[in-house]
Amino acid sequence: MRGETDLETTLLGPVLADRDCGDCVACCTTLTVDTPEFSKPAGTPCMHLSARGCGIHAVRPHICRTWFCAWRRVAGLADDARPDRSGILVSLDFVREPRNCFEGVSIMVRLLPGSKAIENGMAGAILDVLCDRLVAVWFSDGSKKMLMHPPNEVASLVISGKPAPAHLRAEVAAWRAQYGVFAGEG
Repeated sequence: MRGETDLETTLLGPVLADRDCGDCVACCTTLTVDTPEFSKPAGTPCMHLSARGCGIHAVRPHICRTWFCAWRRVAGLADDARPDRSGILVSLDFVREPRNCFEGVSIMVRLLPGSKAIENGMAGAILDVLCDRLVAVWFSDGSKKMLMHPPNEVASLVISGKPAPAHLRAEVAAWRAQYGVFAGEG
């Protein structure tokens, strides 16, 4: 767990002192938790979740004490981007058996059930903030998952290993350096 926490801090930043979860419990329902200490499937409310939030907050599992969504870490996300306000949960995602190099470690932007974040522009505002770094960004509406960053033209070249045209050479090289380990290049 220590390595994942360090990676989250490296890629998303430290937990911001001026932000707290408040009444938000989106992670307690939305996410899969699979640790030796505690597990629950995605989309299922935690068995400890009550009308007042976490029913075992003082003694909650280690994963619940140390995990923070991207809103708690990325200063560029607006206050309205908190998951319960925006309808979007953003986190770092780790895929054990990725289908492509960009799934190994990435930022996952999840549209919560009933969210109006696409219609009201919040999804776009959140993606604009997240797609400015050398970290793959995926968007999921619950039924499908789409790569939002890097752009398709760059992603295709990184995945295929084909030479990049001059205007994309530096960008493709940077992504290959960052994600090559997941493509068997590093």
